[in-house]
Amino acid sequence: MKITTGIALVAMLAAANGATFAQGSGADTYKAKCQSCHGADGLASSGAGKVLKVKPATDPSVKAMSETEMIAAVHNGMGKMQPFKDSLTDAQIKASVEYFRTFVK
Repeated sequence: MKITTGIALVAMLAAANGATFAQGSGADTYKAKCQSCHGADGLASSGAGKVLKVKPATDPSVKAMSETEMIAAVHNGMGKMQPFKDSLTDAQIKASVEYFRTFVK
């Protein structure tokens, strides 16, 4: 479902965990903007994630998405996921996608 793919994209927004500023920034942005639907681990196990039927980062359709596709989904919105182009910078979106992609295994 497109809604769940979009939600998975938001989770992907947080693709860096730790060592560099961009990674820390991505994790922080993910926690602030994405985690409520995509879950702390990208598995969409939160209450909102379940209600919205968000696909987890491990879903094949999410895993198949390129970084560029995920960035576009976060920027423009997808399904029930709101666009973040007016509330996050391009750098924040990219960093959060990079952090989210660490959940895609």
